[in-house]
Amino acid sequence: MTMVDRDTRCIVSWRVVWERTGEVAQTMVDTSTPAALYFSDAFPSWEAVLYLQGEHFTVVDKSQTYSVEGDNAELRHYLARLARKSRCFSRCLAALQRAVKLFVYAWNARQLYKQHFPNYPAHVKDFAYP
Repeated sequence: MTMVDRDTRCIVSWRVVWERTGEVAQTMVDTSTPAALYFSDAFPSWEAVLYLQGEHFTVVDKSQTYSVEGDNAELRHYLARLARKSRCFSRCLAALQRAVKLFVYAWNARQLYKQHFPNYPAHVKDFAYP
């Protein structure tokens, strides 16, 4: 599960879990940077969340969730273990969490770099831990 800031396209909260539950979604909202607006798909976990700040809107299409959908596609592209319809999916949750943590670090660093230097090329691998 991921939460994305639409302005910077940075991943502000993520969790690697076996099932998407309301408790996990609540933890993500509580630990992320507060936002004025929250958009989510029609998955029931997001309806159970208490949003202390900002307003929550459920949309059935991708008109407002395109940022998180795009970042999830990038995550599946760069991490083979998350590719759909493959046998690469990691059964070890801790290993998958470490891989996603590294990706989120590099992805967010790249997104912030691209905001400051839009004319210079930047690849995610260039922002991984040294």
